[in-house]
Amino acid sequence: MKTLRFVGSALDDLRNFPAEARRQTGFQLDAVQRGFTPDDFKPMPTVGAGAYEIRIHVEGEWRVLYVAKFDDAVYVLHAFQKKTQKTPRGDLELAARRYRQISG
Repeated sequence: MKTLRFVGSALDDLRNFPAEARRQTGFQLDAVQRGFTPDDFKPMPTVGAGAYEIRIHVEGEWRVLYVAKFDDAVYVLHAFQKKTQKTPRGDLELAARRYRQISG
């Protein structure tokens, strides 16, 4: 099972999710750590190669951007509430910056 590592403020941001959204996010990240795919996800190539978005639909819309392609860990790049149909550019840019930090 891969280690879970949070980049930047991702852990604090995730802690601000409502309790049920946090719980569901935990189940989904556990599946990723074990090599499985989350229930509802999509690739996010604009963030970086191998980056994905987990979608949580509880008490609003919540998103967790992560990358699991590295051997040592699953990196959570960003966690946020989605308030519009399209993912805001600032959230994508933040996740992409954090992706570049971990990929060297």
